[in-house]
Amino acid sequence: MQVTDGIVLRGLRRMRSLLAEVRTPRSLDARQVARLRGLLQESASGQGGEASARQRAVRLAEIYLRLDDEGRAGFLRIIASEFGPDPQKVAQAHADYQAALGSDAQWGAESRLRNAIRSSRMRILTQFNTLPEGVKFLVDLRADLLRYIDADAILKALDRELEQQLAAWFDVGFLELQRISWSSPAALLEKLIRYEAVHEIRSWNDLKNRLDSDRRCYAFFHPRMPMEPLIFVEVALIDHLADNVQKLLDEHAPVFDVERANTAIFYSISNTQVGLRGVSFGNFLLKRVVDDLKRDYPRLISFATLSPLPSLRSWAEKTPEAWEKAFGPSDFERIRRHLPPDLPPPSKAEDLIGLLGDAAWAADERLARALEHGLTRLAARYLMTATRGGRPYDPVTRFHLGNGARIERLNYLADTSARGYQQSYGMMVNYLYDPEMIEANVEAFSRGGEIAASAPIRRTARD
Repeated sequence: MQVTDGIVLRGLRRMRSLLAEVRTPRSLDARQVARLRGLLQESASGQGGEASARQRAVRLAEIYLRLDDEGRAGFLRIIASEFGPDPQKVAQAHADYQAALGSDAQWGAESRLRNAIRSSRMRILTQFNTLPEGVKFLVDLRADLLRYIDADAILKALDRELEQQLAAWFDVGFLELQRISWSSPAALLEKLIRYEAVHEIRSWNDLKNRLDSDRRCYAFFHPRMPMEPLIFVEVALIDHLADNVQKLLDEHAPVFDVERANTAIFYSISNTQVGLRGVSFGNFLLKRVVDDLKRDYPRLISFATLSPLPSLRSWAEKTPEAWEKAFGPSDFERIRRHLPPDLPPPSKAEDLIGLLGDAAWAADERLARALEHGLTRLAARYLMTATRGGRPYDPVTRFHLGNGARIERLNYLADTSARGYQQSYGMMVNYLYDPEMIEANVEAFSRGGEIAASAPIRRTARD
């Protein structure tokens, strides 16, 4: 047994090395396919004991990690196509179940039907869970699977099974909420820089500013992935509803006295693991963070976001009629009055889309003021009326409304970065989390799609 354990441990060390290093990828040749099928069949049948299963898992992981994209897609296709349920066994078990309905034998027949439907795919994949890096390996494997699935429909069944398994493993009850600070391990801080998905962390000084005494960063972790944040939120403790992200991220701004803070601004929420797509825990994160902040800072009375509108511009450019409704004759006249002489005066929606094609308009203070009313009305109508599949068009809006927030305020030229102009003409929005109304808002949105919004937002959308 000691010899076998030593072999397994050496295999685990090889797997760690493969996970940590970039190796020259290679394709899956005929010899490897035969070897792979043999290992997968042994895994599916549960051949041998626990040590054998772990050793096989190491060998399969080694094969997979050394493959190029084509090889990995082939690896997954073999699992998906050759290790599903046996149709004949399913049909027989279903017939037995139908025959047993209403009798004492029904429950045994039901159990046999359930076992027949269960594929060998997950029996194979769950064996990786016994390895120290096995859970992370499976999360990354699903990230690969999601890239291949559009080109190979046979992978969809495997993806559904793996998603369901990961959802069970990553149930919020198993997750740990941790605060990340400047004193956290350097390896973890480097991952924050790499995973930040909303506002790029440009330097170590930028990161240090986001972790200063007037800031907080919280993340969910899984016990089997202790150095991998699954999702994290960055928070600013201030005394007002923030309306400009550049001011919020200014490294040279003085540190705010948190004892005077009455508002917590969630200004960035980043999911980090592509392989956990479809596994939702962002709403639980925000609720837990609100509870922690209320406990630590009883003076806090407002919990809000400063959020991007990532799909506003793409929607607007595909919806010319929205411009005609948002910009009236007086808006067009004001814009023409302040337009530089070298630019043609706009008279219709397409002209405005062209005018706003780059960010030069925002540098002209008078022109920017002339555009403010119409762009704010365009954004309000986008938030309140634009839909996709019966739900709000904007993904960030769907997320926050689904978590019980209300649309509180639109902020003009709140993100003057290149990305801000590209996404939303620089517009940002505050979503407010009122602890007294969160549950009611969640219920109204989930039941009938009702959008919680402040009176000014509703009024602007109607104008």
